[in-house]
Amino acid sequence: MTYLIIALRIVSIMALFLFLILKTGRRKLGELPVYDFLSVIVIGSVIGADIAEPDIPHMPTLFAVVLIIALQFLVSNLLINNKRIARKITFGPTVIIQKGQFIKANMKRLKYPVENVLMALREKDIFDLNEVEYAIIEGSGNISVLKKSQFLPLTPADMKLQPESKGLPIPLITDGQVHDKNLQQLKRDRPWLASQLSQAGVQDFSQVFYADYSEGGGLYVSRILQTEKDDFTL
Repeated sequence: MTYLIIALRIVSIMALFLFLILKTGRRKLGELPVYDFLSVIVIGSVIGADIAEPDIPHMPTLFAVVLIIALQFLVSNLLINNKRIARKITFGPTVIIQKGQFIKANMKRLKYPVENVLMALREKDIFDLNEVEYAIIEGSGNISVLKKSQFLPLTPADMKLQPESKGLPIPLITDGQVHDKNLQQLKRDRPWLASQLSQAGVQDFSQVFYADYSEGGGLYVSRILQTEKDDFTL
């Protein structure tokens, strides 16, 4: 009976938690503001106690989860509408390198040592500080970098070129199944798709693992491998 109670509690809490999270918006865990992160920790503690101790009444736990999520939602709206309060209780973007020079005061305030900055820059394939114009620590703790103009990659705009847009690839086949609605969106049909596949040496839709089409890139086809000799391990 105890295990059944635990199972029911897990199902009910997770269903409620999922519903509330979907209602309050989706964000990456690494991008959570401080208050949201604290909310996750508190909810985890409340749920953990409820699951581990079947003798604890279940309804107060559900009420606590709803209340915490509601407070998180209200605080999120407050931070959006009141930038002054937001600056007080969250970590906003902070410049730590300006015009190629470290801003020691900002790094000291963030408790962000030089070693961490160098590591974050290396993760962005920057090993020479002379390449950095600006570096900003975002509210999530990640670092954003603007290189000096002479170190930026060459773009078509720099060369006075106007390349055509490739457009968004539209899936046409997934695991042998044709997406007819996507074909209609492209104003194409199955005979056209079969003709295109035939040119790529594919005679049947069932031989295709994945295929998509973009205006600039044309048709992409990945076949279903039938033999083990075609497999390899990285």
